[in-house]
Amino acid sequence: MSLSDSFSLPDVPSSDRDDVDSLPSTSTESFVSEDDYDAQREWEQSLEQLQLLLTMILVPFAGKYLGRKFAYWSWARYMEWMHNVEVRWTNKTAFRASGAVEAAATL
Repeated sequence: MSLSDSFSLPDVPSSDRDDVDSLPSTSTESFVSEDDYDAQREWEQSLEQLQLLLTMILVPFAGKYLGRKFAYWSWARYMEWMHNVEVRWTNKTAFRASGAVEAAATL
């Protein structure tokens, strides 16, 4: 028994594989008119754009912002615990705004 025999796939007629591989996400036969098909295609494009917006912009921004907030919080806790230094944020709104600006600066 050779190595290629252990990884062999069963023989499936090519027409069966082509049918499965070329299935669209929605059947074009189920649409009543061309307008329905165009509306469905625009809807799918809108969903794709929303997905890209989330994955390319919103999630990285939120991750950087929350990561920075956690880093400052953990640094303050470490300084209070290890060096007995009290860390206070004098202007919390400026601190939050600068964190948002820093997070958005490199996006």
